[in-house]
Amino acid sequence: MADLIGPIGYRHAEQSTPPAAVRASDVAITRFEHLYEVDPRLMERWVLQQTFPNWDTLRIMHSRHDHLEWMHRHFAERVVSGAELLAELDAEPLDGTTEAPDAMQSEGGSP
Repeated sequence: MADLIGPIGYRHAEQSTPPAAVRASDVAITRFEHLYEVDPRLMERWVLQQTFPNWDTLRIMHSRHDHLEWMHRHFAERVVSGAELLAELDAEPLDGTTEAPDAMQSEGGSP
């Protein structure tokens, strides 16, 4: 029977080595369909990179909507749409300042 379905067992390299990265943009890569990630080389200086088994990466990706819905039910007073955020950004001053000048000065920033 094992000959028909192949050997059964855990193969560390097979489960821990992700597919080759495909560049999606200057800062993003994709290894699995519909899964984009920040290029790990951009984060190595600040964030220790961990090795995830491929199945765990896919499990996290497939459960992200359930997690987001749970967070909304428990913590969000309202859900803000992406269009609403973009409209708010378009309405900001061109200098990019979102804080009042006195708040910036109290934190050591410049107005």
